[in-house]
Amino acid sequence: MTDQLNAIESLEPKSVWRFFAGIAAIPRPSKHEEQIRAHLLQTAEQLGLTAREDAVGNIVVEVPATPGCENAPIVVLQGHVDMVPEKNAGTEHDFEKDPIKLILTKDAKTGQAVVAADGTTLGADNGIGVAMALAAATESDVKHGPLEILCTVDEEAGMTGAKALEPGFFKGKLFVNLDSEEDNAIYIGCAGGTDTTLTWNLQLEPCEGAFEAARVTVSGLRGGHSGGDIHENRGNANKVLARTLFRTGDGLRLSELNGGSKRNAIPREAYALVCGPKGTIAALNAAAEAVRAEVAAESDEQALKIEVAADKVTTAVSPEATTRLVTALAALPSGVHGMHPKMPELVQTSNNIGVITSAATSDTLKIELCALSRSSSVSLLHVVRDQIESVGKLSGATVASGNEYPGWEPNPDSPLLATCRRVYQDLFNEEPHIAAIHAGLECGIINERMGNTLDTVSFGPTIIGAHSPDEVVYIDAVAKSWKYLKAVLAELTKA
Repeated sequence: MTDQLNAIESLEPKSVWRFFAGIAAIPRPSKHEEQIRAHLLQTAEQLGLTAREDAVGNIVVEVPATPGCENAPIVVLQGHVDMVPEKNAGTEHDFEKDPIKLILTKDAKTGQAVVAADGTTLGADNGIGVAMALAAATESDVKHGPLEILCTVDEEAGMTGAKALEPGFFKGKLFVNLDSEEDNAIYIGCAGGTDTTLTWNLQLEPCEGAFEAARVTVSGLRGGHSGGDIHENRGNANKVLARTLFRTGDGLRLSELNGGSKRNAIPREAYALVCGPKGTIAALNAAAEAVRAEVAAESDEQALKIEVAADKVTTAVSPEATTRLVTALAALPSGVHGMHPKMPELVQTSNNIGVITSAATSDTLKIELCALSRSSSVSLLHVVRDQIESVGKLSGATVASGNEYPGWEPNPDSPLLATCRRVYQDLFNEEPHIAAIHAGLECGIINERMGNTLDTVSFGPTIIGAHSPDEVVYIDAVAKSWKYLKAVLAELTKA
C-alpha cells in the first residue's frame, strides 16, 4: 500500500494529489469531521495562512493575493470536508478510525488511469475539490487575487454546515464550488431536497407450531449517488427486497429487515429474516427468481443476487402486520418521478428509499425507513414528500419530514459564468457543457445564507460512482480541472 501511495503522490499535479492523499488518510465520515478540521487548521498554520472556524466547524482560510493582484476581487473556493462512508460486504474498515486505502488502477471500460479505494468509498467527493483549493493557495505558478477557501462540514448528511453559515463569515462575492463531477461541464443550478422518516412499531409474537424460517438477501447491485446516478435506473436493494417479499404472498411473518446505510446513497444490499407456514421457502425462492429476472431485464443490474437460505426465528410480527408493512414498502415512490420540462435531459424530481433498519425489544419490532426526495420544483418536491407521508400514515407509521433545503436557481446571465465559459473555450478549443444537476450542491443554501449576493459556478474533475465503493476519480480529469482552475483564477485578476 505504501508503493501505491507513493505512486499516487507522484502524479501530476503533484500538489493536488499530495493534498488529496493527506485528506484521504484522515477519517471524515459525515458528522465526524473533528480530525479533518484539525488537520486543515494545522495545515493553514503551517502555511502561515489565517484560518477561522465557526460554531459548527465550517472553516475559512484566507489567502493573500499574488503580488500585484491585491486589487482583484476576492474569489471564494468552496468544498466540503466530509464523505459518504460506504463499503463492500466483507470489507473491514472503520470510517471513524481507519484511513482510506488508495489504489492506482485503470477503468475497466475505458482503460483510463483512475484513483480508487480498496473496498470503500474513495472520498474524492469532495476531497479532491478541497485538495485543488489548497493547491491553488500554495503553488507559486498560480496567479490569483485574494482567495477565501471555504470548507464546509456535514454536506453529505443534510448540508447542515452550509445551513449554519452566518452572513459575513466570508467576504467574497465570486463563488466557485469545486464539488462537480464532470470535467467538461460548468454547473449553474441544482435541485433542492427534503428528508422523510417513517417509523413502524410492530408487536412481536412467538413463532410456534410448524413453520419455516429464512433469510432473504439482496446483493450485487451497483448502488451510487441518489442525485447523480438516479437517472440510470439503478436497482434499489430495499425496493427489490420489498418486491420479493410482496410477491411471496400471504402468511409471511417478519422478524428483521435492514438495507442501505445513507439517505443519499442508492442501497446496494438488503436482507430480511422471515418465517411462515410450510412451503414458505419454496415460495420465497420462486419470488426471488422471478424478481431477479425482471430487475435484470429492466435495468443494467446483471450482477443482482436474491438469495434465500434457511435460518432460525423465535419471534416475528403477525402475518397481517407484515402484509401491511410490505405493501407500504412496495407502494412507496422510488427512483425518477419526472424530467425537467425545459431541460429534458435533467431529472426534475426523484426519491430514494435510502435506509431501512430494524431493532427488536422483548415484544416490539421497530422499523425505521429514511428517504431523501429531490426536485428543482418546490411544489413537486412537496408532492413526492406528501406521497411518502400518505403511504406511511395509511400503513400505521409515524411520519417525520424536515431538513428541507433550497435548490440553486440557474443564472445564465452570470458574469462569472461568462468568464468561465470564455476561459474554457480558449483553453480547450471547445464549448463547455453548461448545465444544472439533480444532485444537491451547497450553492443555493450558501447564497441564501449570504443574502443572495453571490455570483456562483461549480466545476470539478470527473468522478464516477460517488457514494459507493465503485467511486473513482480520473487522473487526466484532475489535471484538466487543475489547469482550468488556474486559468480561471488568473483571468479573474483582471476583473
